[in-house]
Amino acid sequence: MIFWYFIYLRKIAESARKQATKYCQKENLQYIAIARRSSRLRFNKQMGIFWLSIFDVEFSGDGESSYQGTMLLHGLKLMDVELPAYRINDNVTQIH
Repeated sequence: MIFWYFIYLRKIAESARKQATKYCQKENLQYIAIARRSSRLRFNKQMGIFWLSIFDVEFSGDGESSYQGTMLLHGLKLMDVELPAYRINDNVTQIH
């Protein structure tokens, strides 16, 4: 059982990394890193028993500064992404 637990946590971490990368690409953000904050076994009437995992995602909107957001996973499924306000790189060409 302990062996399965570690294998499953690794699958969750891999899924979170892939989903964070996809999300950043979709939102035109630079993915920097991801770290698990917590994983807990939970129960609710809608989903039954599931793993609730919270990950901290480091990203950049302008390529110079970095920010930290949060990803919430139920099992291997991405449920929510919360990002703080961040600077974006606006490549506006000025005409002289």
